[in-house]
Amino acid sequence: MLSLKHVCICPVGSAEPLFPPLSFEVGAGEVVTIMGPSGIGKSTLLDFIGGHLGRNFIGLGTVSLDGLDVTHRPAEARGIGVLFQDALLFPHLSVGQNLAFGLGPAPRDRAARRQAIEEALETAGLAGFADRDPATLSGGQRARVALMRALLARPKALLLDEPFSRLDETLRAEIRSFVFDHIRRQGVPTLLATHEAADAEAAGGPVYRLAARPQGTE
Repeated sequence: MLSLKHVCICPVGSAEPLFPPLSFEVGAGEVVTIMGPSGIGKSTLLDFIGGHLGRNFIGLGTVSLDGLDVTHRPAEARGIGVLFQDALLFPHLSVGQNLAFGLGPAPRDRAARRQAIEEALETAGLAGFADRDPATLSGGQRARVALMRALLARPKALLLDEPFSRLDETLRAEIRSFVFDHIRRQGVPTLLATHEAADAEAAGGPVYRLAARPQGTE
């Protein structure tokens, strides 16, 4: 379970948070949606949760995973995966090598690693793509590879930062269904940031709408 308690973000040098404090929990396989206009702080909130907050902001509150406070842990020690607007596949690596990056150091056995990669590609409907150059993939194929890479790392929680925004409407619905189905199947607590109502509806979980704190409120 991913838990946020009194979480808010303040620009450095300002006592005014970008939005009022947030407190909620995300259960296994649940997708909770954060909505709000551009610039309200959706991505910055995910950066804080994932351990990537920039130096221009200060994050307040507590982020916990399965009851363990990870607020001050470095990103690599939190066990939180992230999917961005762009698939961000490594261009110098093959599709299979990109997936191997998600596996990390385990399993060490080459045959076991290859099997895990092939199974992930088959699950994504991309059997036989291990040696392909990522540049030859369509937008939908890249999105599928990015998700499988994130899931191969066995994250304790997953953050989705507008991951469908660059896809056309038809492909968006297809990839959205693919992503949410796999999240639920693997029981990963997931937080989705989006400004699209259709994304929130497909996610099916609670929706939190960020709004700027009015000037002068306490």
